Amino acid sequence: MPHEHEPGHEGSHLSEVELRVRALETVLQQKGYIDPAAIDLLIDTYEKKIGPRNGARVIAKAWANEEFKRRLLAEPAQTLASLGYAGMQGEHTAVVENTPKLHNMVVCTLCSCYPWPVLGLPPVWYKSGPYRSRAVMDPRSVLRDFGVELPADTEIRVWDSTAEMRYLVLPMRPLGTGGWSEEQLASIVTRDSMIGTGLPQLPDGTAL
Repeated sequence: MPHEHEPGHEGSHLSEVELRVRALETVLQQKGYIDPAAIDLLIDTYEKKIGPRNGARVIAKAWANEEFKRRLLAEPAQTLASLGYAGMQGEHTAVVENTPKLHNMVVCTLCSCYPWPVLGLPPVWYKSGPYRSRAVMDPRSVLRDFGVELPADTEIRVWDSTAEMRYLVLPMRPLGTGGWSEEQLASIVTRDSMIGTGLPQLPDGTAL
């Protein structure tokens, strides 16, 4: 089956709408109506805080509830929709589970297909050419760049997102979190751990 993506996102090509948005941004900035730093902060907030918190709550629930985890893996789209995480950019989402012997990582080799309802906006690096090519050719090296060193016998499986199918990684629940509430568990789930380029982290930044 051909690798189909959303129109207007192949390579560095910008759609007519994107070109108009950029032109409007430029005019508004020149007239002093908007502050580029404020826009960058807003985007950063949606990339790293608001959007990924949805996914973090899903992961925490899966860690805490084995029945929910089974449903999430078997019927991901329906299960996510039952929590209110559905709609545009999330209609077709698969969930792939990390294990001690298998580590999953997500990329979109031709554009930036991404499960917005659970992860928010895709980070800049996810859309970059170097990540999209290296994640497929040398995923272990890419993980090292992100500070993730896996055992040599751990298989790394790379999933290529398309407009028809996006992926959410279910990271392994860290040891020592038995008895934690879902809220506590959600606090250690990072956006990168749900893409597969990171691991759950304590609030002080320590990887678990």
